[in-house]
Amino acid sequence: MIEVKKIEKSFPDQKVLKGVNLRIRDGELMAIIGRSGGGKSVLLKTITGLMKPDSGSVIIDGADITKVRGRELDAIRGKIGVLFQGGALFDSLTTFENIAFPLEERTKLGKADIHARVVLALEDVGLSGMEHKYPSELSGGMRKRVALARTLVVEPKVVFFDEPTTGLDPILLHTTHNLIRETQKKYGYTGIIISHEIPEIFDIVDRVAFLHEGTIRAVGAPEEMLSTSDPVVWAFLSGNVDADAILCKTDSQVCRMRKEGRKL
Repeated sequence: MIEVKKIEKSFPDQKVLKGVNLRIRDGELMAIIGRSGGGKSVLLKTITGLMKPDSGSVIIDGADITKVRGRELDAIRGKIGVLFQGGALFDSLTTFENIAFPLEERTKLGKADIHARVVLALEDVGLSGMEHKYPSELSGGMRKRVALARTLVVEPKVVFFDEPTTGLDPILLHTTHNLIRETQKKYGYTGIIISHEIPEIFDIVDRVAFLHEGTIRAVGAPEEMLSTSDPVVWAFLSGNVDADAILCKTDSQVCRMRKEGRKL
């Protein structure tokens, strides 16, 4: 469904992505993990077409979004849903109006059909009967659910989750993760989750990609990542801040390259 090829992205003071390669299979749920400030959100914005890469390509459902423009790009974006970290709900709109908004803007559905789809979307996220509530009247967890319902109501083929459980307590975190997995199974979308919730995120995803120093260092099933022999991956997952020391203990050649400032 998604193929990222040799993506590079720099800013005036930093090169963030240094040749990222990644393939996400149709219908799978993948987590992208890595250090804070390591480029995960930049990669997500590049894949969604919100940010143009310096070089490389991003192919979604057979089309390279780095090369298309106008209606062709809009058509690709129409297949994509994004759940932003804060939910990005409209404070002045009710729950119903928030969820109905993309249907009114992007489709030609009549009022009856829109109403039916909004009601169904609310049922799918466990918020039936909350149609007339405003975001300020909802808890943080409920607002996340409304945002998820708004994302799913247009039935996207691909959904991107930008740290969807930020600010939630452990119980709501677990509930939200399960809800993502349940809706993914029901709707069949391909999902990418940017997350710092380790190892909790491993319980719901099919595969994990580890972004390190601007490249994808490792990709594998959760159990493969947890049993990795890669010292850098292990250092990150275990919370060991001194990955360089681990590298030097396990691989003298890598240690030498690191000290010389050469790319691994």
